[in-house]
Amino acid sequence: MTLLILGIALWWAAHLFKRAAPAQRAAMTARIGDGGAKGALALVLLVSLVLMVIGYRAADIVPVYDTPAWTRHLNNLLMLIAVALFGLGSSKSRLRARMRHPMLLGMLTWAVAHLIVNGDLASLLLFGLLGLWAIVEIVTINRAEPIWTPWQGGSAMGDLRLAVISVVVFGVIAWVHTWLGYYPFAA
Repeated sequence: MTLLILGIALWWAAHLFKRAAPAQRAAMTARIGDGGAKGALALVLLVSLVLMVIGYRAADIVPVYDTPAWTRHLNNLLMLIAVALFGLGSSKSRLRARMRHPMLLGMLTWAVAHLIVNGDLASLLLFGLLGLWAIVEIVTINRAEPIWTPWQGGSAMGDLRLAVISVVVFGVIAWVHTWLGYYPFAA
């Protein structure tokens, strides 16, 4: 569990660094340049992801609650929505103009979807704390930047492209889960 918790802590720290420690972030940028600072933070995020994956896979299964079989269907629906929200942030969909934080809402939806079907302690830590991070990040951004200018543009073709890409990415994620031994569909 130590690696899992360390990975989650690094994820939080790297993402909140800019707003929680603006003077240190500015000093880092002045010292190694904007590209260097972003590269260093990207490296910390990569390490955090590796630690979370290794820590989660190595964690003992400590049951906390049981989930009924039908929750897999709800999980899959929420995961499809989460994938679409992640993609919405950089799409040319008309929906993009209506949502300020689609990727963070995608992360929160992803976390909730996984908490619905995983009732063990490692899952509660991983998905619960990453979902909480998404909420904290939304609040932090909204406080720091209270005025939001919605994205302008989008088209029906952008909506269709987002839908198709979301279904394909969801299929790839389901295939990877199956390949790793976590069959995501109800038996």
